[in-house]
Amino acid sequence: MLSIRTTINALGLIALLSLATGASAATVNYKIDPDHTYPSFEADHFGGLSVWRGKFNHSSGMVMLDKAAGTGAVNVVVDMKSADFGQDALNKFAQGKELFESNLYPQAIYAGKLVDFVNGAPTRVTGTLTLHGVTRPLDLKIEHFKCIPDLVVKPRERCGAEASATFNRAAFGIDAGKSFGMDMKVSLQIQVEAVQDPS
Repeated sequence: MLSIRTTINALGLIALLSLATGASAATVNYKIDPDHTYPSFEADHFGGLSVWRGKFNHSSGMVMLDKAAGTGAVNVVVDMKSADFGQDALNKFAQGKELFESNLYPQAIYAGKLVDFVNGAPTRVTGTLTLHGVTRPLDLKIEHFKCIPDLVVKPRERCGAEASATFNRAAFGIDAGKSFGMDMKVSLQIQVEAVQDPS
């Protein structure tokens, strides 16, 4: 027969496991919708002559969100070969050694934690960007965040956000045009939507 102490310890362990299960159950996984997610960017061209603008047409990843606890994480993979400047010749040039070298570095990866929640919505992401084979810290400012019942895939939830950041592309080994006086600053504007994962 079990002793009273053993029984108490067992009950305590069950209670702890129940708490842990309850906490993890509150975290909801969302799969990034590639048809509504387009990281875009702006970069200087010839020292203020004009501004290069473009976007990446193919992204994938997951978002983990616990609104009640104010925690979450995000992992996004961007297909560098999907870069679109709106000009075929420039798109082809961007894949070469002067810029993305996508044959060697076909993906960019952003991984971070959702932080600074206000009324269940994150306002910032702290994380890292891996680009051109280099990983560096990069925080995103979330300018807009909203979740609604998905109008197509019911009864799942769909969340969307607008986020932005600025970084120095030379720090990632992409310094084309630096000798011509081009500014190495790149501005990111990211529109993203993700749909609740039923699993």
